[in-house]
Amino acid sequence: MNFPIRLMLTGGGTGGHLFPAIATAEALCNRLPGSEVLFVGTKRKMDKTSLEQYGYATRSIHSKGLKGKKLFSLFQGLLILPISCLEAIFHIVRFRPHIVVGVGGYVTGPVILAARLLGKPTLIHEQNSVPGLANRKLGSLVSKICLSLPGSEKSFPEEKTILTGNPVRKELLELSKNRDNSKRDTFTLLVLGGSLGAHRINELVTGAFSRGFTGMEKMKVIHQTGPLDTDTVKADYKKNKINATVAPFFNDMAAIYREADLLVSRAGATTLAELSVLGKPAILIPYPYAADNHQKKNAEFYVNGGGARMFIEKNLTAEILAEHLAKLVGDYEKLEKMGAAMYSKAFPKAAERIVDECLALVK
Repeated sequence: MNFPIRLMLTGGGTGGHLFPAIATAEALCNRLPGSEVLFVGTKRKMDKTSLEQYGYATRSIHSKGLKGKKLFSLFQGLLILPISCLEAIFHIVRFRPHIVVGVGGYVTGPVILAARLLGKPTLIHEQNSVPGLANRKLGSLVSKICLSLPGSEKSFPEEKTILTGNPVRKELLELSKNRDNSKRDTFTLLVLGGSLGAHRINELVTGAFSRGFTGMEKMKVIHQTGPLDTDTVKADYKKNKINATVAPFFNDMAAIYREADLLVSRAGATTLAELSVLGKPAILIPYPYAADNHQKKNAEFYVNGGGARMFIEKNLTAEILAEHLAKLVGDYEKLEKMGAAMYSKAFPKAAERIVDECLALVK
């Protein structure tokens, strides 16, 4: 196929859903110049701002999550579902996509359902090792299911699934071509808590520096705190005389990743896909309240391969974290081995594989 197509993407609610969608859109537009992309998502400001930054048109519909909600919120979510579907039908009729692709999140449900009612080819992409509620329910409706991690195929009709990996944005793929884990003058620790930050990780990392460990005086820290803890974390690093760059959120992740020698991070699927493509070793602290404990299961894929170490949050203290940081900081030989193991689990062609599946359905 060599003519432009119209792709509708739907999903959102977290950066983990958003960034694979952006990567897929980039791969399609690179292969078929002139293709149009429309993203139908939530009303979250972060979703809209991130997509507009990449130049993609956005639309939003009214939608609420259903899983784990109390009775009143569940009733609200069910009540708004017909409205969500009607809004989705409106956007599909107006945009006339050749295919509709869902990347997860509760907004995916009504849009994919509307697409099926209108006879459009549909595909979903599952980022996590344990599929979310929306994708599990949609598995029987869609034409194709693209998976990021082995094992998640158990939740779907086997004949529809294909392991593609989790797409990574173009600027990170470019960075991965020039991986450099050699020894540097300053050792840089990157701390990530997901797109909204992680209060407990902020406490553990700053607590580790407060207790002190070998090599920390020569370190640089880049710390993404989320919106609530920025001032507190800055003050803690200043008190301990640590060279630290602290911000609620970093937009230029390629520049941040380029500096990192080691990460302390949550175990969101998209973050792990980025770390594997870049070959970055990590200490992983899965979010303990993730649906179906999927972050722990995400992490196990990389930990079992030797690319990362995992700690369960309730068992981890600042003292234990300081002890393990001391063992890794400056040990470039060990970190190089971990980085190589991380890279061995990467799917750098994930976006292209998803585009292949989309175009096959369009044909």
